[in-house]
Amino acid sequence: MIEGIRPAGLTADAARARLAADGPNELPRAGQRSIVRIALEVLREPMLALLLAGGVAYLLLGDMTEALILLGFATFSVAVTVIQETRTEHVLEALRDLSAPRALVIRDGTRVRIPGREVVRDDLLVLEQGDRIAADAMLVEAADLQTDESLLTGESLPVGKVIAMPGVTEETPRPGGEGQPYVYSGSLVTRGSGISRVLATGSRSEIGRIGQSLATLDTEVPRLRRETTRIVTWCGIGGGAVALLVVLLFGLLRGGWIEAVLAGIAIGMSMLPEEFPVVLTVFLAMGAWRIGKVGVLTRRAAAIETLGSATVLCTDKTGTLTENRMSVAELWLPSGEIHMIGTDAVPDAYHGLIETAALASAAEPTDPMEIALHGAHGAVRGAAVSAGALAHAYALRPDLLAMSNIWEDGAALNLSAKAPRRRSPACATCPRTNMRR
Repeated sequence: MIEGIRPAGLTADAARARLAADGPNELPRAGQRSIVRIALEVLREPMLALLLAGGVAYLLLGDMTEALILLGFATFSVAVTVIQETRTEHVLEALRDLSAPRALVIRDGTRVRIPGREVVRDDLLVLEQGDRIAADAMLVEAADLQTDESLLTGESLPVGKVIAMPGVTEETPRPGGEGQPYVYSGSLVTRGSGISRVLATGSRSEIGRIGQSLATLDTEVPRLRRETTRIVTWCGIGGGAVALLVVLLFGLLRGGWIEAVLAGIAIGMSMLPEEFPVVLTVFLAMGAWRIGKVGVLTRRAAAIETLGSATVLCTDKTGTLTENRMSVAELWLPSGEIHMIGTDAVPDAYHGLIETAALASAAEPTDPMEIALHGAHGAVRGAAVSAGALAHAYALRPDLLAMSNIWEDGAALNLSAKAPRRRSPACATCPRTNMRR
């Protein structure tokens, strides 16, 4: 354990004081849009406003057919867009809660589980397999600890962690890479256990910095929307000017100002491109609904315009162009013989190799390679790995670059061994040992 770290952790009073000073351990919460706000944002779109104005104008002119068609399209577009964006808001809010999991901390010498938002700087976090880490922290104890940092780095393989040595800086480097003494908020413990001291919470953590940088991005209006708005605006100005001229001439020459206003509205509506807003709003709303059926979230229907005009799609390979899964392709024997998996039945000579590889992996694997070895064993032997109880597991370490498992198959283990890590894997006191390099 690092010098200066108290095994008892913070006191409850100290934790409350730091929580009041630093604020809760959560990402800044953007104002959630209500249904009314979403509807008002949709109605502010120039094309939808023009569509509604056209429908009202036709109502004033007494043309119920045209009015109902325009108002029907407008109402449908508004309803679909509001429903889609409201659902997206709820889903995004649920996803946001993943950044503030519950945490097991040591306070006043006792392990207590608290909401992630109450974790404070210098808290001692207890990490176990399957835990989502609640804050950026530095390891003071670790036993075969591996974490999945794909949320921050995009790399799907877990990385190994080591305890911090005396004098190590508390400035956390960028996530990623093996052998670091730092763990990061939002990452997942895939193997082992440990205790870490919290260095940064909330917006000061790595995931918080990402959220802050995303908040500074400005949403650019899609080009199709800009061009259509420009055309509609010029058509509206021209139609308005002609309609005003008709009203003035009709009123001055014939004297019927009510008839003049109706005539001006009729002329203006005939010059306005009502089809533009109908086509764009309806089809964008339909596009948002269709991609929503396959699980794609669209916070703004206008984003579909950008998606439709994309000509180059840039991706990484892991999990995007591949299945993000590993599989056993070849089996090699010490004699030099090679067998390709999938060509035909695996000969009996290779069964021992497959069983040894599976037994040298974790009993319940999370690492992609170990999952592949268990899968190959099940496909070849037709059953899950079964070798009695797992007595002990030796992790990869500098003095032996191999992973070793000791399985108990009925014989008693010698529990009085003084230095089990120095014993030969084939010693008589170990009923069954498997290694994987």
